[in-house]
Amino acid sequence: MKTHLFTASALTLGLLAGPVFAQDGDIPRTSWGVPDFQGYWRNNTVMPFQRSQELGTQRAFTPEEAARLEQQAQAAVEEDNEPLDPNRPAPEARALPPVGNYDLFWTDRGMFLPTIDGEYRTSAIIDPPNGRIPERVAGFTPSFSRSDDGPEGRALGERCLLSFGSSSGPVMTPVMYNSHFQINQSPGYVVITVEMIHDARIIPITTMRDEERSAIHKKWMGDSIGRWEGDTLVVETKNYNPWQTYMGASTENLTVIETFRFEDDNKLIYGFTVDDPTVYSAQWSGEMPITRMDEPVYEYACHEGNYGIIGILAGARRLEVMQEMGIEREIQQ
Repeated sequence: MKTHLFTASALTLGLLAGPVFAQDGDIPRTSWGVPDFQGYWRNNTVMPFQRSQELGTQRAFTPEEAARLEQQAQAAVEEDNEPLDPNRPAPEARALPPVGNYDLFWTDRGMFLPTIDGEYRTSAIIDPPNGRIPERVAGFTPSFSRSDDGPEGRALGERCLLSFGSSSGPVMTPVMYNSHFQINQSPGYVVITVEMIHDARIIPITTMRDEERSAIHKKWMGDSIGRWEGDTLVVETKNYNPWQTYMGASTENLTVIETFRFEDDNKLIYGFTVDDPTVYSAQWSGEMPITRMDEPVYEYACHEGNYGIIGILAGARRLEVMQEMGIEREIQQ
């Protein structure tokens, strides 16, 4: 019942046109005069990152369509929240998701659809107009895949080096849980600390990048510099650590432009433009809502991958021994 009441309230608020601020349009500001983004935020939402192809160029849902989308997401969690039968059979062996490890009770994918400038967006991507990532360029080949040769071949998230998915970005996108982060500011820096794993983006406010240093010392999440354009924070990021990939592609030539702006006291609009002519046939852009929350972020204490790696590598070595001995087995069954 509480969930449905909140949905109704969210829809009512979403119908308000334009930004709403506490004091006659004044946005919160720091003591040095720039917009004060400091606090705890979340970006999980039921809004798809890419638009469903059948929607074509439909940029926004109607309020009724948005309500149905929220209700479907909430109903899925409620249905999956029934107590598990301790005598249930083993889950069917298949690729993720799901294999019985996480049910929807343990995930936090978002169940609501905050508006952006009064619209219930059908996708985060708004350019191209079809709301979808452009085609890859001719001759594109995916980046290297994971291997079991050693720990260095496993995913960065498994090794507790970087957030799963693109939680810390850029582009900062929600994942199945822990889509929370904290923003801190000083006159010369903005720091975004992501709850998933332990990532912290340190963004100097400057108009000049040390190009030589940036090209040599390539960092996780890239080298970011920020500037203020009016009340919008603009962040440009490039020169990523070569181990970091984005959507299955190398980040060697990737540049991301992000924007952060207030829509109201409790909502930021996060914009992004992705540019990599060696991967995509065109630039692409989008926006996502970021909503304020009262709860602090917590230590993720990443360790699951550390234990899992032992089993993964031990299993791989055992398989190699079996193959050398001529023992054939259908591992995937």
